[in-house]
Amino acid sequence: MKAREILSAIKAGRPVAGDCRRPDVEPLPGIPAYRLTTAASRPDRTVLFFHGGGSTGGSTFDSLDLCARIADAAEAEIISVEYRLAPAHPFPAAVEDALFAYRHLLTSGYVPERVVPAGLSAGGTLVVSMLLAARDAGLPMPAAGVCLSPAVDMLFLGDSVIFNQETDWLEPKTLAAMRDAYLPDRDPTDPLASPLYADLAGLPPLLVQAGGGEVLIDGIEAFVSAARLQGVPVAFDCVEGMFHCWQVFAAVLPEGAAAVERVGAFIRRHVPDEG
Repeated sequence: MKAREILSAIKAGRPVAGDCRRPDVEPLPGIPAYRLTTAASRPDRTVLFFHGGGSTGGSTFDSLDLCARIADAAEAEIISVEYRLAPAHPFPAAVEDALFAYRHLLTSGYVPERVVPAGLSAGGTLVVSMLLAARDAGLPMPAAGVCLSPAVDMLFLGDSVIFNQETDWLEPKTLAAMRDAYLPDRDPTDPLASPLYADLAGLPPLLVQAGGGEVLIDGIEAFVSAARLQGVPVAFDCVEGMFHCWQVFAAVLPEGAAAVERVGAFIRRHVPDEG
């Protein structure tokens, strides 16, 4: 399928079916998370995954196909975290859960240089928030981080929020409702909620992947520029014409499949095969 066909289906509320992959799934003891593996997974390369859903929805089981494809492309195991959701658990609950998951891996014997946190949409934001919290707590940094279509500015000030509505399925009213649920009576510029306003120095290399047609693209580009100015190595992978979270449709969208392959290559580059 083509991107415009998928976007039209999403806006119309029609399902987009494809040949979805399913990893092996097992609960991870001691933490609200699942270990996902495929035949390609290596036990010495771990992706700590945070699902999307606007901080108010979503779960590991909504992201099984994407996780399986990342596991194949990265040749890694996936630890997918079931972090708490707003409005029942507003900010900073999700950040606390993400940091707890990373601490759990470290205390369970995982080597930080063999771990890469990755996330989609709100989960991509959570990657940066977790890295900031871990840095401030004095924890060792992981090898790298992967942010897929992250929401990095909860003020949503970019012009693209208005002018890219024809090329994306996210709407300003949806973004505002998400912010109100996630940040009731909180400052939207809190660095752990809006990493665009954070001191980013000391973070590991990042892959930031976004679509040129996203309503969030202006904020994402501003974040990439800010991170680079503060010395963070950032690989910015912007694909023209793509909408928010197009990677989810890798089963039917060639650009989505190619994007996931680039995610895998980035992870393998920063966590090379041992020996």
